[in-house]
Amino acid sequence: MTDRKPIRTRGKIKLSNYFQELKKGDSVAVINEKAVQSSFPKRLQGRTGKVDKKIGRSYSVKINDQTKEKSFIINPIHLKKIKNEK
Repeated sequence: MTDRKPIRTRGKIKLSNYFQELKKGDSVAVINEKAVQSSFPKRLQGRTGKVDKKIGRSYSVKINDQTKEKSFIINPIHLKKIKNEK
């Protein structure tokens, strides 16, 4: 896990990521956006999960934690959509 962003992208926020729309059942990867201050748990960095529902501007994401499925509320700027290969 890196503590810093690359020098050319430091401080920049992609607005398309901030306002992205996700649907129920979409697979997403949780990636911490360092330019946005938030109390982000380190154990979620790099995890993948499914979008459950939209809550305000944020999304409820179901992530498997060991053997239990847990639900986390995460802003869309910290989510990256994953393509399902089927």
